[in-house]
Amino acid sequence: MAMGSLSDEDDFNPEINTTPLVDVMLVLLIIFIMTIPVMNHAVKLDLPRAANQPNEVKPETVNVSIDAAGQVYWNNEVLDETQLASRLADAAKVTPQPELHLRAERTTPYEKVAQVMAAAQSGGLTKMGFVTEAPKK
Repeated sequence: MAMGSLSDEDDFNPEINTTPLVDVMLVLLIIFIMTIPVMNHAVKLDLPRAANQPNEVKPETVNVSIDAAGQVYWNNEVLDETQLASRLADAAKVTPQPELHLRAERTTPYEKVAQVMAAAQSGGLTKMGFVTEAPKK
C-alpha cells in the first residue's frame, strides 16, 4: 500500500531524488576550482624602497599683544596703528602666510581688540588665533 494514494496502480515514490542536485554541485565545484587561481593571479616583484620626507615649511607666527592701556606690540615691539597696518599687509604677502597670535590683557577694552582684528582682516591675514592662559588649579 502506497502512501498518499487511494489506488494500488500508482507507483509514487515519496523519496527525494538527489542525483540532479549532486550533479549541479559537482559542476559548481569544478567551476570554482578553475576560476579561483585566475582571480588570485599576480606577478611577484621585488620593488625598490625609498624614504621620502615631505618638505613642509612651517609658517612663522607673529605675536601681537595689547596691554590694558590699549598699546599694541608686534613681537614685543611697540607700534602705532599705521605701523601695525603696514606690517600686517607685509605679513599677508609672505608665502606661507604667518599665523597671527593675538594676546590681550583681561582688562583691555574689547573695542581695541576688535580694531586689531579688523586691521588684520583688511591687511589680508587669514590665520588668527587667540592666546589665553590655562586656569590655575
